[in-house]
Amino acid sequence: MVLLVLSAMASTSKLLYPYMNYAVDKNVVERYKQISRYLLLNAGTPPDWGKSNQTTLTTFGLAKIGSDESYDLDIDKVTRLNSENAYAITYAQMFSALKMPDISFRIEIKPMFEVTINLTATYAGTNETIYQFEISTAKHGVPIPADLKCYSIAGDYLETANPLTSNGRAHVNTTIPSTVRGPALIAVLARSVYQRKAVSFNSHSFAHGSAKPEPNGTFLRLGLLNHTLAASFAQSNVTLLKTCAFTFDHNSTLSRTTSDNQSARYSIPHFADSSPIIIVSTGTNSTTFFTEQIAYPQIPLQTGADFATLKTHAKVSTYTYSVTIDSAIYECIVWIGGLKD
Repeated sequence: MVLLVLSAMASTSKLLYPYMNYAVDKNVVERYKQISRYLLLNAGTPPDWGKSNQTTLTTFGLAKIGSDESYDLDIDKVTRLNSENAYAITYAQMFSALKMPDISFRIEIKPMFEVTINLTATYAGTNETIYQFEISTAKHGVPIPADLKCYSIAGDYLETANPLTSNGRAHVNTTIPSTVRGPALIAVLARSVYQRKAVSFNSHSFAHGSAKPEPNGTFLRLGLLNHTLAASFAQSNVTLLKTCAFTFDHNSTLSRTTSDNQSARYSIPHFADSSPIIIVSTGTNSTTFFTEQIAYPQIPLQTGADFATLKTHAKVSTYTYSVTIDSAIYECIVWIGGLKD
């Protein structure tokens, strides 16, 4: 499908610093294009800066160190662009490390298509409740045929549904026993039938029993770094019940590597399939049960300059790329701008 052919980009040689003299270039658009490529083709300094929040970033770049592929981004560098991550870097740090003070930039990374989840019906029985969801997969409103994999979790209960194929819209049922304390969450991964490495995802929290979901981040502050999940407790008396990692082909219940009364850490497996990882933690703060979730890489994200407030003073060019992160394909949009002459 044309919408996903974007993923088949031609191989491009990796670039060295483009246009590092700050003199006005005769072809500004071409200069900006080369800078946008540089952000994605250069690993930065140190080249493994994404894996440790103790490392000082001296040169900015998102490429995965040692990769033979162009536009292959490091999962931790990308994740640390998300301001919601506990180990996020600021735009000021990125801007300083790019060492091009005459330009500003903005980066957006997201799945190649969107997944929408709507709860359409609830059937309450004596021993269980059945929830019906409508799952839509689309790109700019155009349906995308996709295979779907759904996981439902509440408390220490987990239900894994068999994969199904959708032409852009499908209905999925999940059944949760009445004895399970809510709220609950359904996580959906969708893999394009035309491009198997294009995998999108979404999750939806919903009430089960009398328990309604609180906003994500109410109980836990989650951080991802170097295939490790760090969960810091945002409230007192938090007890974690279950932490699971979901990809399209695999799921795993994570074991704690360290914990105390204010935090817990988990090791995240290196799954073999081309898929983002959805991580869900359930728990209680003595009186309220909860579900919290995070994605690895932590996308969709936008970071950088706010060109909406600078548009009257800056010349801005936009470039769209297909990138890979742990062999899955995503869309990356880069805005590059500088002051008008």
